[in-house]
Amino acid sequence: MSSPVTFELQHTCQQSGARAGVLHTPHGDVLTPVYMPVGTQAVVKAMTSREMKELGAPILLSNTYHLNLRPGSELVREAGGLHRFMAWDRPILTDSGGFQVFSLAELNKITEEGVAFRNHLDGSPIMMSPESSMDIQENLGADIAMAFDVCSPYPCEHEQARLDMERTHRWAKRCKEAHTRPNQALFGIVQGAFYEDLRVQSAQALAQMDFPGYGIGGLSVGEPKDIMYRMLDVTLPHMPVDKPRYLMGVGTPDCLLEGVLRGVDMFDCVLATRIARNGTVLTKHGRLVVRNAKYKADFTPLEEGCDCHACQHYTRAYIRHLLNTGEITGGRLCSIHNLRYLTRLMEGARQAILEDRFNDYREEFYALFDMKGAFNRGEGA
Repeated sequence: MSSPVTFELQHTCQQSGARAGVLHTPHGDVLTPVYMPVGTQAVVKAMTSREMKELGAPILLSNTYHLNLRPGSELVREAGGLHRFMAWDRPILTDSGGFQVFSLAELNKITEEGVAFRNHLDGSPIMMSPESSMDIQENLGADIAMAFDVCSPYPCEHEQARLDMERTHRWAKRCKEAHTRPNQALFGIVQGAFYEDLRVQSAQALAQMDFPGYGIGGLSVGEPKDIMYRMLDVTLPHMPVDKPRYLMGVGTPDCLLEGVLRGVDMFDCVLATRIARNGTVLTKHGRLVVRNAKYKADFTPLEEGCDCHACQHYTRAYIRHLLNTGEITGGRLCSIHNLRYLTRLMEGARQAILEDRFNDYREEFYALFDMKGAFNRGEGA
């Protein structure tokens, strides 16, 4: 059966080897490389679907685990699926719930059947398996569903990483067998923790299963960035060239560009809205904490030259005033800017790839962006 989601590789940068392509989905095309904003609860925090369209987001990600708890995947199905439920007519990707289970490590027990754990809201017992993850994601009705996987912690022993990887492969086969929705694609997830041999083995094993796309999981979980980059360096050459590669949970500007350099097509992260709620924005010069006192009488935009609604209409002084008086609009305006910043960064990366100058684009970013203390380890890296 042909996949409802396909990938067209349009150009490989002659200067860098970075890729530009198009992801064809039932709800429209997505130009890659792409940053996917995260709408955990069927909404990007503090944003409306109309605003997400206005700032140029081509695809959103929603969370299987959280949506199954509230409001329930069957209710979403009754509403006509996530697209109708959240009034979003562009593509959607749903994760499998595996990472959320990983983050609840103190509350879970992993067996071959699946993961038994406690609802973080009320403590009630829950069992999630590859089959139930597929059932939930089919109810949600996103264009792309992700296979249920085991995410190894950092650090972990080689033997534990191997066992987690092998179980991920077995679960991937079960997901393929359970997945039946014809207008939804199922992507596999490469694991292997921080061991080069396991990453290669996992990439090769998943490629043989012939998924229409592949996630790279188990990174950005607290490891130093150089380790993450090394894992990408050894993994990507063993992934199919004609399928999209999705680096999961990564979204700081530098890591986006480093991922693109190595051949990644898709990224997601909550960083943009998380730091915005604390009054921190991303600019071409680095982080700017707009709630700081020095911006009290600063009547310039968050970033000169930015085309987002916040920068076109409001000043740092005004947004600082909103943040420091507890007005939720302050965090919303910072979110609009950060989301547009990352979207624009990827638009620029794509254009640079098409013009065979991605190395120059990357060097221009580092020449301006102050990396000193820019991001904490694990903060959306």
